[in-house]
Amino acid sequence: MEKPAVLKASTPGSHPLIRGVWLAAFVLLLAAVALMVAGSFAYPLVALIAAGWFVAGLGAYLVRHARFLATLAHGERALRGGDLLQARAVAAPLVDRYPTFPPVQRLAGLVLYPSGDPLSAATLLEGAARSMRDRDLVVTLVAAYAALNKAGDARRAAALRPNDPDVALALAWSELVALGGDRSRGAELARGLPSDSLARAAMTATLQAIAAAHRHDAGAVRARLREAEDRSVLLAADERAFLGYLGGVALRELGAFDDARATFTLAMEAAPGTIGEALARRERTHIPSGSGSPSSASGQPSSD
Repeated sequence: MEKPAVLKASTPGSHPLIRGVWLAAFVLLLAAVALMVAGSFAYPLVALIAAGWFVAGLGAYLVRHARFLATLAHGERALRGGDLLQARAVAAPLVDRYPTFPPVQRLAGLVLYPSGDPLSAATLLEGAARSMRDRDLVVTLVAAYAALNKAGDARRAAALRPNDPDVALALAWSELVALGGDRSRGAELARGLPSDSLARAAMTATLQAIAAAHRHDAGAVRARLREAEDRSVLLAADERAFLGYLGGVALRELGAFDDARATFTLAMEAAPGTIGEALARRERTHIPSGSGSPSSASGQPSSD
């Protein structure tokens, strides 16, 4: 269960001056108690000053924290709007100042993964997941581990939200592609993946193409990739690049190395600076130098 952020002196609302005011107020409060015990009539005034300083410190703290939350919300809006450059510009100084604060780790991780840095994203999201387990965090954490070829970690992260459809998509990707993935389980997951939106339907079809490639079913691979392409026309460039990376994996697993190389190249060109481009670039370097395409044997042209 997600825990709310707790206001503490070490949070982004903190400031040395505010801590100094609170410390001085505490000292004055102790002085007021001592004066009261001593029978001095001055203790109410000292206690009133201490209370005033406490209130002033709390007010300044809340104002600073509200500004921090507004900055965090600005980064979230930029991220959801697809403006990764602006989101990074917002997140970077926050990470520099508050590297262990879970909401900052979450935002930074959600920005770094689609920007093509799954390793940093996984590290930050793991930190945030100790107190936050919202849908976006878990989906991205599973995807980051899939991108890093860490199937075991992807399974562990997926267990945080086992019934989420996008977690299932990311887990199926991990099982079908990542090192150490359970290909049989991935194929089973692929058969029941959601298709209630264009993006989900396109990824489901592409993952089913990878599963078909593992079965050496060239016809099913080509059919599922055509289906995914039909659905991806209206998607954003970064989503098309990611689907291109997965499509290239399917073709590579089928042994259609020329087609896979061309598909990876198109994915790289579709959305530079994104996770799809980064993964497509990585996988293109791993294609065997020899060419080949078994598509002709199945009656399917390699240009499909």
